[in-house]
Amino acid sequence: MSHAHDHPRSRLYLWVALGSSLGALGRWAVAEVMAGSGAPGMAPGWPWGTLTVNVAGSLLIGILAALVARHRAPLSQLPAQLFLMTGFCGAFTTFSAFGLETLWLLQAGRTGMAMAYVACSAPLWIFAAWAGYRLGLQGRWGAAR
Repeated sequence: MSHAHDHPRSRLYLWVALGSSLGALGRWAVAEVMAGSGAPGMAPGWPWGTLTVNVAGSLLIGILAALVARHRAPLSQLPAQLFLMTGFCGAFTTFSAFGLETLWLLQAGRTGMAMAYVACSAPLWIFAAWAGYRLGLQGRWGAAR
């Protein structure tokens, strides 16, 4: 397995930066799609984009963590972990937006919706991370055995 001392530090920063750029762009794209979808049955004002990226990102990071645990090349290499897990997943998921959107719901007098958003978010993120990890351990994601 590759370690940090095997790579020039500047290259490691670059992997995180590249992953972060793509993760942030992905988060923005999902928010744009969710904001413009106007799908029937979706509660207006509910922060669907942030909920979606946090659940999807939790699922993805769970899968990636399982693949690392199973020593699946090339994911077991440090640059891939920094790019995908630290960079992409770190920027794709957003707890800062979650906090701000909850505050906005509270300030708008939508206390019930804010509390529902808080109550459902963390359990969904944790379940998605667990499910992704289980899927990754089962070998359903990544390179063939």
